[in-house]
Amino acid sequence: MRDYAEAARSFDHARAAAAALHGDFEALNACVECCDRHTGSDQPALIWEDREGNSERYSFEQLQALAARFANVLKAQGVVAGDRVAGLLPRTPELLVTILATWRLGAVYQPLFTAFGPKAIEHRLEQSQAKVVVSDRNNRPKLDDVADCPTLVTVGAVAGELDFHQALAVADSVCAPVMRRADAPFLLMFTSGTSGPAKPLEVPLRAIVAFQGYMRDAVGLRPEDNFWNLADPGWAYGLYYAVTGPLSLGHATTFYDGPFSVESCARVIDKLGITNLAGSPTAFRLLIAAGEAFSAPVKGRLRVVSSAGEPLNPEVIRWFADELGVTIHDHYGQTELGMVLCNHHALEHPVQAGAAGFAIPGHRIVVLDEQGAELPVGQPGILAVDREQSPLCWFAGYHGLPTKAFVGRYYLSGDTVELNDDGSISFVGRSDDVITTSGYRVGPFDVESALVEHPAVIEAAVIGKPDPERTELIKAFVVLAKGCEGTPELQETLRQHVRQRLYAHAYPREIDFVDELPKTPSGKLQRFILRNQEIARQQAAQPIAAGA
Repeated sequence: MRDYAEAARSFDHARAAAAALHGDFEALNACVECCDRHTGSDQPALIWEDREGNSERYSFEQLQALAARFANVLKAQGVVAGDRVAGLLPRTPELLVTILATWRLGAVYQPLFTAFGPKAIEHRLEQSQAKVVVSDRNNRPKLDDVADCPTLVTVGAVAGELDFHQALAVADSVCAPVMRRADAPFLLMFTSGTSGPAKPLEVPLRAIVAFQGYMRDAVGLRPEDNFWNLADPGWAYGLYYAVTGPLSLGHATTFYDGPFSVESCARVIDKLGITNLAGSPTAFRLLIAAGEAFSAPVKGRLRVVSSAGEPLNPEVIRWFADELGVTIHDHYGQTELGMVLCNHHALEHPVQAGAAGFAIPGHRIVVLDEQGAELPVGQPGILAVDREQSPLCWFAGYHGLPTKAFVGRYYLSGDTVELNDDGSISFVGRSDDVITTSGYRVGPFDVESALVEHPAVIEAAVIGKPDPERTELIKAFVVLAKGCEGTPELQETLRQHVRQRLYAHAYPREIDFVDELPKTPSGKLQRFILRNQEIARQQAAQPIAAGA
């Protein structure tokens, strides 16, 4: 294991790579980095397992050939370098082929999470101006309600539309990769905000170097590991670190095409011999709740486990150590940054309970006060990235939108943290209104917009209510239209409305009907008042401890 301090000081290799990647020459292609470069390897590229237990393995050579063919399919639909191609697909080989084929053309891949409803999909496609959407038979109906839907390619025959496999079978097998500059985008992501719809951001090719650093140092990925990232590639953590990161290192990735369950997770770990696992605390808490049903079949299998998406509870760390004999480490990041603050599996440094860890080499992470001054140990402030001294920081702002996140040399994350004596940083809480629920980041504005679409709703405010199982659950405060009655039946109707219009994990589990919402004199919604009131109610409802 390498020493963290030495790795951070002697970052010459990555600094040189980052400097080279800022050049004007066109020399990069994500399909080459994540596929072509590793042909001839003994490593498989993709290990796919479905819910029935069927498995398939794909080599880098096979994926290269399939990507070339499908790139020609996309090219025939008018896709050229810089264009967007969206994927609304589950974790199947077709998803990975779509991603690699898009990259082969120098085009930009846009993920669409399969739990999204028409409203969420329509907003993202409108913003991206995607040329093509690739979907499958199960998800294809969601696109019927999307206005001005792009050209469709569907896995499974749909009358009058291009069929994925039929087109693939007759496509030319030769397609030279289109080389691009390091600052050219290869991914278009969307991140939830508090004051508007989800915002688009472009991920440049040079971010691949940063993704590799996370996989190597924080995840501790070794050539002999069998790696599985539980995150869906419809989200940043899955797309960055279940697809791009491992493949760019010439390492196999694992796709499980099925719903998450304790049984399926244990089966895949045992059957495929998973040694390196990544996921969210919500998933890990479900595994812990199962007790021996999970621990018995997987004990002795795992070497290391990584957790991301929300702070890791101490009891999770203890359980993995005591029951499985494995170390689980907490990692912090954002869609805008990738993972930047970690307890590293492959670097030796102190690990403090409750600390998110240390900056990944190539990044300088600091704590700022409200005036933008760097704070010393023990004073809470805003987590920020010093962009002038972070050669692997790739975020350049939101696509087509202004941002207040850049202040001088710093990027402000919007999260409140505290610097510890040993140089590590501990997460304190969110300083904005974004809700973290079951490992997902949900923007309240999206949920509010979906609620207001219902004819019974005049106004809505959405907050995250503290919850021991999900970190936060989504709670809505709704002002009803005249003549509408706030009944339990209407609450359920509104929940289902949001589920169908937005996405499955974003519906409000609790709904209160109110006469008015707190606002500033200028009319701006004050969600923090509702959140504070909710926390006070929870505290008042707690029983008084004996002897207090």
